[in-house]
Amino acid sequence: MSLDTVSAAQENPNTPQPYAELGLRDEEYARIKEILGRRPTSSELAMYSVMWSEHCSYKSSKVHLKQFGEKAPKSDALLVGIGENAGVVDIGQGYAVTFKIESHNHPSFVEPYQGAATGVGGIVRDILTMGARPIAVMDPLRFGLANAPDTRRVLPGIVAGVGGYGNCLGVPNIGGEVVFDETYAGNPLVNALCVGVMRHEDIKLAKAHGTGNLVVLFGAKTGGDGIGGVSVLASETFSDSKPTKRPAVQVGDPFAEKVLIECCLEIFKADLVIGIQDLGGAGLSCATSELASAGSGGMEIQLEKVPLRDPSLSPEEILMSESQERMCAIVEPAKIKQFLAICKKWDVTSTVIGEVTDGTNLHITFNGELIVDVPPRTVAHDGPVYNRPLAEPAYIKEHAAKTLNVPLPTTDAEIKAAVLKLIASPNIADKSWVTSQYDRYVQGNSVLAQPEDSGMVRIDAKTNLGVAISTDVNARWSYLNPYEGAKLALLESCRNIATTGAKPLAVTNCLNFGSPEDPGVMWQFAESVRGLADICLEMGLPVTGGNVSFYNQTGSVAILPTPVIGVLGVIQDVRTRTQMGISQSGLDLYRFGTPDSNLSGSEWAYLHGEIGNAAPKADVDFEVRLVKALLEGQPLFEAAHDISNGGLAAGISEMVLKNKVGASITLTDAGVELMTETPGQVVVAIDPSHESDLLALAAKYSIPLTKLGTTGGDDLTINGEAIPIAELSQAHTETFPKLFG
Repeated sequence: MSLDTVSAAQENPNTPQPYAELGLRDEEYARIKEILGRRPTSSELAMYSVMWSEHCSYKSSKVHLKQFGEKAPKSDALLVGIGENAGVVDIGQGYAVTFKIESHNHPSFVEPYQGAATGVGGIVRDILTMGARPIAVMDPLRFGLANAPDTRRVLPGIVAGVGGYGNCLGVPNIGGEVVFDETYAGNPLVNALCVGVMRHEDIKLAKAHGTGNLVVLFGAKTGGDGIGGVSVLASETFSDSKPTKRPAVQVGDPFAEKVLIECCLEIFKADLVIGIQDLGGAGLSCATSELASAGSGGMEIQLEKVPLRDPSLSPEEILMSESQERMCAIVEPAKIKQFLAICKKWDVTSTVIGEVTDGTNLHITFNGELIVDVPPRTVAHDGPVYNRPLAEPAYIKEHAAKTLNVPLPTTDAEIKAAVLKLIASPNIADKSWVTSQYDRYVQGNSVLAQPEDSGMVRIDAKTNLGVAISTDVNARWSYLNPYEGAKLALLESCRNIATTGAKPLAVTNCLNFGSPEDPGVMWQFAESVRGLADICLEMGLPVTGGNVSFYNQTGSVAILPTPVIGVLGVIQDVRTRTQMGISQSGLDLYRFGTPDSNLSGSEWAYLHGEIGNAAPKADVDFEVRLVKALLEGQPLFEAAHDISNGGLAAGISEMVLKNKVGASITLTDAGVELMTETPGQVVVAIDPSHESDLLALAAKYSIPLTKLGTTGGDDLTINGEAIPIAELSQAHTETFPKLFG
């Protein structure tokens, strides 16, 4: 087959092209021809198809995401915002921290191990390209029903992939979630977060400046894995039959990435790059077009110089390949010798494949023939934008009209049985089967990790400066009210950060939804974005970046709207952090906040086959006061735990089980207080001598405070009914080994 060059495209304007098979619409193909003034070459078509895919171009979400800029609060901490590979914030002492969360959902369904592994690898490289050393990862995961055959297929592979890749990299996994719901059957959510640290002066950006500067591709050689991954997998709805697009899933090599990390950090330290970009989704198509678009605009690439694992790859396949562990850097000619020498030292393949020009277009040749001649911005940043139809789904009013009727335990025996049933449920049960596969302590700076309220890592060994990170969302609340659900997700993450003693600083998000072509799904998405933008403005927290994952849908069944919200906080001295577990007898237990009787969206309702009728409403003023109270009162707390999924029943059980120290609590309305998940509740344990200080703190911030009981003994005792810790532990820990072990 002859090479499809730019001159051939001009001479043969009517050559049929498989644009529809590549995911492009008729009007999108027509627009490409209008931009170029001719039909695209096959290589240009490949580039536009992957870069204009939903996953890369955000064509259905851009009109809504702009709210994050329009409503952005003023933030002295924000150093790099939305638009780069990851956001960067100032945490003091000259340190900058970068963090971001992304999805790798569809590939993880097709090939669980590699899909999850390369999801971790991709987000780590995003952090690396900012000039930072990756210091921690997190993995919010969601699956279909825990006992479903396909869950037993995908969950072990996904967990092994997350652990296998992260462990080999030597990056600790400090938190995440494992949640089950039938709507995720066929569409598991694999969201990966990474955080990295650097000095302010070491921040790198993805820009190609300076005529004559060289374009260097370094890292792994390019193979046939991942071709079309983003356009084929992440931008379409799965049919009810199992997908057969295994070649579109990338294959990861964590040892190659570990070497690449160290190589990059040495290159950064020597100040050898003008700009840098990783090769993730859309591969070389993305790296070259984004670097050129964000820089001066002109770039020449000689595609035949790209090192290949498979010499049979066509130019189109080279441009679309999503082979992992690759980076693209812009280097001054005077520094190229030193750059290549560092790569050689680390045994990292490195090749000069082009240079920055004073032109306006991205030119790519193959063996001397011009196969791409495009304005780079049209590929990378000026793709189609759709303001898709949206409409409130009928189920919203249908659920609102229903009465939620879920039985609550009343007698002592019923209370004991209910607590044991709840903490044994897959969503609440101990996740050690998962977390034991992750290295949580490598690098030696992990301070808190699962199952704590937030993960925490030390940044500076001398001053003990640190950061805390939490990811959260109750997707059932988002289903009932996506606007409030997004707000509540952020507030829960903030509580989790503050409960450990860190001050919330910035936000990232991974917005997981069904098909954008469904007006009901688009309404869910629009309301979620509106809620998140509003709450960030009210809380004064900037959104630094994130990810949108659409088409999480099998046939007509969409997932619950799942906007996973990550919050990063800063703590001046990690040695002062508060843990969730009760550490000793003789402490007094108090509850901040007041539970109401709304069981909608709760785990207890879910266990009875109900979702409810009305999500809680976010009380932002109260939550701001609560965060301030938690931070000011942190020296008083011997333990603290946010009450969320599973309510007080789960929360107090987790506090008792962490260190096997019992507690005795007395409740006025035990069923309601144990099972509702009213936002804004935190349980704290204090030395009795600090009672007056705690009462004064609660009064200062107008926070309701209730004494629950005391710590000690070998039981969790509720209103006189004792549940032995051994029995509680057995119920909590047996579930996952029985399901998956």
